[in-house]
This record gives sequence, structure tokens and C-alpha cells, in this order.
Amino acid sequence: MLDEVERWLATRSWSAADRPLPALLAAKRAATPAPTVSVVLPALDEEGTVGDIVTVIRRELMEKVPLVDELVVIDSGSTDRTAEVAAAAGARVVHRDAILPRIPALPGKGEVLWRSLMVTRGDIVCFVDADLRDFSADFVSGIVGPLLTDPEVQFVKAMYDRPLGEAAGQGGRVTELVARPLLNLHWPQLAGVVQPLGGEYAARRSLLERLPFPVGYGVELALLVDALHTVGLDALAQVDVGSRKHRHQDGRALGRMAAAIYRTAQLRLSRGHMVRPVLTQFERGADGFVPRTHAVDTEERPPMREIGEYAARRAA
Repeated sequence: MLDEVERWLATRSWSAADRPLPALLAAKRAATPAPTVSVVLPALDEEGTVGDIVTVIRRELMEKVPLVDELVVIDSGSTDRTAEVAAAAGARVVHRDAILPRIPALPGKGEVLWRSLMVTRGDIVCFVDADLRDFSADFVSGIVGPLLTDPEVQFVKAMYDRPLGEAAGQGGRVTELVARPLLNLHWPQLAGVVQPLGGEYAARRSLLERLPFPVGYGVELALLVDALHTVGLDALAQVDVGSRKHRHQDGRALGRMAAAIYRTAQLRLSRGHMVRPVLTQFERGADGFVPRTHAVDTEERPPMREIGEYAARRAA
């Protein structure tokens, strides 16, 4: 298995610089028909960063060069000015609850990503988290590139350094403590994926619409594992886009993320159920430690192509 991982790293890991923008535009124009690219930003209370990300994508990848055809921010119920800031910067903003209204929305990032397929049209869909700082257009062009230039590639993850404060490479704590051990032990073919939980990845719509989406934190692990089983290792790739700076979660939030990711892996290993799909954590109160119990994400949305409204829209 080590030889297979090393082979994959040598043949399916690139840098954003390997595919400059002129080459990507040439590849896009040469295809018949030319593939369209949608960029989706799931956003919840990200007024401080979402505008800068939208501005960079519009300026560098829509106005200077026509690489991106559609830029959509899906507002997941923000209580700040996220929607207003994103719209002012040039994104189309859609509220989560306005998509597939017959299906009541559940809280969670995966829910927003799943619903985004209903309101975008691109043949290639690129997801970018809305809390990134010092954003570079390479995050989009880098991961879209292999999908435009290599017809065998179906799913591309970004890889990057994740600084934690002043410590280089110390971010991604849930990745190192939970996701990477799970992947190495149970899906060793994916041991070469540098950032399995990273929120920046692109895929062909024809693949995404076939995959189930956990509604919460487990969505990145689920899509990666399910893509492996659906299209195989050589259809997956990763691209180095430099460094990723973003807001870090506190320890309790990381614990809830870890529980959801473990549950997602467990479901894919056994298709069984959790005996206790909740997580109890502790906070110190006036009289000692107080338990706080949180539900672990257990809902998954079916493949989008099974939804009647989506099938009708695609047929039209």
C-alpha cells in the first residue's frame, strides 16, 4: 500500500504554479463544450472576511480572466452583515432556507454545500471557506486546474500550511489527532492526502451529485472517502496553494468536530449506528465541573440526483 501512496503522490500531487492561468484558459476554451466553473462560499457570520475573498475571485478570475463563470455565497443563517458584504463585493447571495424549501434545513456546513448544488450550474464546482484571511486566487485556480486539463481527474483537494498563531504547520489539530489516523488505518489509499479536512476542494458536478452529504462537520471526510470508492484513487488529486490562514476553533468546538468526524468514519465502515450519538464535555462552574451535552451530527442528505427538483432542473 505504501508503494501505491507514493505513486499517487508522485503522479497526482501538484503545485498551483504548475498550471498558469493562460494554460487553464486555453484548456477551458479547447474543450467542446467548454466546461463552466462555479465557486461556492458557505458562510455563517463571516462579514469580516467574505468580502475580501469575493473581491479577489471576481477581480482575478472573472474580470481579468474568464476562468470562473459563477460566484455564489450561501448564507447559512448569519446574524451579522455577511450577506450584505458579500453582495456588495459582487457575489450572488442565496439564503440556505430559500433552497429546496420543502425540505426543512438542518444546521451544518454539509447541509449548505449539498443545497448549493441546487442553485449553481457549473460543470465544475469549487468550494472555498469564507473565513480565510490573506486570500489568494490560487486557492481556486489551483484546484480547478487539474479538472480543466486532465479528464481523468474528478476530485481535487487543496493542500497548504496551516499556521496556528506564530507556529507554522500547527493548525489542523482535528486532522492530525482524528482524521489522519482514521484514514491511515481504514482507508490507507488516502494516506497521502495532506489536508483531508480542508474546506477548499473542487469536483466535477457529475461526481458530487452522486454522493451523500453529511449535514455537519463530517462532510469533508465523507466526500473524500466516498469519492475514493466511487471513482477510484487515480481520479483524486491535490494541489499545493501555499498557506491557509483562518479563524481557529476553541477546544470544545474541536471536540465536537472530532466526534462528528469519527461518526462519519464509523458509518462508512459499518453502515451501522452510534450507540450514543451525543458528546458530553465539561466546563468549570461555581460549584465544580458542569457537564454540557451536545448532539453529534447524525443526519446525511441523499445524493442530489435523487432529489426530484434537482432532476427536473437538470433535465430543463
